[in-house]
Amino acid sequence: MNKPEFPPNLSQAHWGTFEPVVRDGQVVAVRPFARDPDPSPIIHSIPDGMNHKVRVTQPAVRKSWLENGPGAGRAVRGGDAFVPVSWDRAVELVTDELKRVIGTHGNQSIYAGSYGWASAGRFHHAQSQLKRFLALMGGFVNSVDTYSNAAGTVLTRRVLGTSQAIDGPHTSWGSIAQNAQLLITFGGVPTRNTQVTSGGVGAHTTKGWLFTAKEAGAHFINISPMRDDLAKALDAEWVPTRPGSDTALIMALTHTLIEEDLHDEDFLHRCCVGFETYRAYLLGHEDGVVKDAAWAAPLCELPAETIRALARRMAQSRTFIIMNWSLQRSDHGEQPYWALIALAAALGQIGSPGGGFAFGLGSMEGMAGQRRFAPRPTFPIGRNPVGDFIPVARVSDMLLNPGQPFQYNGKDLVYPDIKLVYWCGGNPFHHHQDLNRLVRAFRQPETVIVHEPWWTATARHADIVLPSAMMLERNDIGASAYDRFVVAMKQAANPNAQARTEYAIFSDFASAIGKQAEFTEGRGEMEWLRHMYETAQHKATAMQLHWPEFDEFWSQGFIEIPEAENAYIFLETLRRDPERNRLNTPSGKIEIESTTIAGFNYPDCPGHPTWFEPEEWLGAEKAKTYPLHMLSPQPSTRLHSQLDMGRISKNSKIADHEPMRINRADAVARGIQDGDIVRIFNDRGETLAGAIVTDALRPGVVQLSTGAWYDPADPAGSNSLEKHGNPNVLTRDSGTSRLAQGSSAQSTLVQVEKFTGDVPPVTAFDPPI
Repeated sequence: MNKPEFPPNLSQAHWGTFEPVVRDGQVVAVRPFARDPDPSPIIHSIPDGMNHKVRVTQPAVRKSWLENGPGAGRAVRGGDAFVPVSWDRAVELVTDELKRVIGTHGNQSIYAGSYGWASAGRFHHAQSQLKRFLALMGGFVNSVDTYSNAAGTVLTRRVLGTSQAIDGPHTSWGSIAQNAQLLITFGGVPTRNTQVTSGGVGAHTTKGWLFTAKEAGAHFINISPMRDDLAKALDAEWVPTRPGSDTALIMALTHTLIEEDLHDEDFLHRCCVGFETYRAYLLGHEDGVVKDAAWAAPLCELPAETIRALARRMAQSRTFIIMNWSLQRSDHGEQPYWALIALAAALGQIGSPGGGFAFGLGSMEGMAGQRRFAPRPTFPIGRNPVGDFIPVARVSDMLLNPGQPFQYNGKDLVYPDIKLVYWCGGNPFHHHQDLNRLVRAFRQPETVIVHEPWWTATARHADIVLPSAMMLERNDIGASAYDRFVVAMKQAANPNAQARTEYAIFSDFASAIGKQAEFTEGRGEMEWLRHMYETAQHKATAMQLHWPEFDEFWSQGFIEIPEAENAYIFLETLRRDPERNRLNTPSGKIEIESTTIAGFNYPDCPGHPTWFEPEEWLGAEKAKTYPLHMLSPQPSTRLHSQLDMGRISKNSKIADHEPMRINRADAVARGIQDGDIVRIFNDRGETLAGAIVTDALRPGVVQLSTGAWYDPADPAGSNSLEKHGNPNVLTRDSGTSRLAQGSSAQSTLVQVEKFTGDVPPVTAFDPPI
């Protein structure tokens, strides 16, 4: 039987738009989108993932679960063998188990995890498909916020009345590049991050804007433990702070502005509330500790005069301050964000061209693009009848502590008793912290169901695994709120082996429970794409945007949304008239002191920016045992853990291990040289990595990027040596505070030594038994 031919056309991933090159029915290469000025090399790994030996080729069920029923053999979940089954049998097993759990324990015992970046496509979005189906079955326990920026999102909604300072639109790069004289970056603007955008990228522009700003005369200051968080060619001044000390540094900068009468009293009076309370805190009236440069100097390990001089330069220049999302992924991660808002308010430049602040311009592509608002095609999920939820980073807490109380954003909540976890479109064994704890947590539910293209660690810790299709094995529409292109993602190859789309899988489940008509609404794949596009097209027409008819869009491959005519400036209207342009806060202004947060009475997050020493940092007692601070940023060679088997990620490995960067002095002290396999460890776990000795990190800091596939030496054991270089066997699984309960992965201490034993082989990309 001849396989259907698919014409070469565009497709889109979170890291770029591209054209697949197909030979004999196989995707063998990709070509970057001609309209992309700075395409990401990650796209070239796509063909490697499509037919890799680690693809899930047919439905499979964990042996103990299949033979002895739900809950059997949970102690070996992750190390048990799998038994292949037919699709008909898989549909029967899944739907029967869902009905059993709902009938016995209720819908509030089902957790729909599915947090992840599985596809840029808006229809074959695994999380949306799962939640639509489970909503029809009576609902599920949901999650809120993100691993990326939970602390910042919850905090800014309280302090600014919106999460726009996190999500965008931000002040446009056009305004920054043309007007900013001084660009202060906390965590830099690392272009390894700006390769990607949720929902897909048509044009990578951040690097170009950075150099436009430099050519216009802007001076860059990189406040970071890593020198290369800003491109070398930007000639940035490097301020190598101690990790975890940024809040102290920001407070000392603000204190200098107050002490030297450089702050803007008029802006603070017109547009803010609570600065007097915060001023009293900085001056030591609350606790007897003056938060000046001399106080911050030993915390940050910077000279006091360096801090004072920086504050003066900020006051004397048109200053734009950028803080990356990574800084709030730390112990008390709300505080650096709140302190930065207060610093920008004291400078008084918020809402002015080239002045103010933004969070995350170096965390994702398109955050400050001069884009015009336009609708995007979306797939309707429906209403979830179950109201229970958890903050997304508290998965292990929920599974290990059912019925236990916890606090979040002013609410007193209780962890639900989860009997069934359903995950598709994500990999918690990449995202989550303290993976040895997560292994124990994943052994608690009676059943775990996972959809995956590959045998990831999440699939290996499931009871029922269903093979899902990749982006080029289906039709879809790529559309990001951060990008100006809407892309027709055309199928280029048949699904691998027995892989199926999420829509096809859930359509069969819906049919088995008598809900097919409600789930599909009588539409197939292309009918849904047409419906979603035409719904968005109707909204675009109302906004005076001309979109072609669906058939023309599908034929030409993309539409380009025009740029906004004028640069956007965040909070410009508030600055112009704070009475007429009130924020969605109780005061209508920027809340440097929040009486709402103060009213929660959280000891770890009071009513104004506050300095807390992190539980784990180089100033802690624990640093005597684990004297290195480990940073685990996003990698430059993949998105999260996606395509770790691909050529771009594979070529970065050292003897098949994830590379770990270490400062030269720290390496010499440990007898470590370039290319050595090293053991990184603390009281939570241990992992192996390949050493890169560098001067681009400050002493006392190591960098091990996230995303190496979890590969324990003993998959059926606990606290096993991780062989591949996954940093999350080492990171803290503690909430940032009671306010946001976000990830605090960046507050992690470790020790490093040269590994002298026989190096075990990396087996992460070998299918399980």
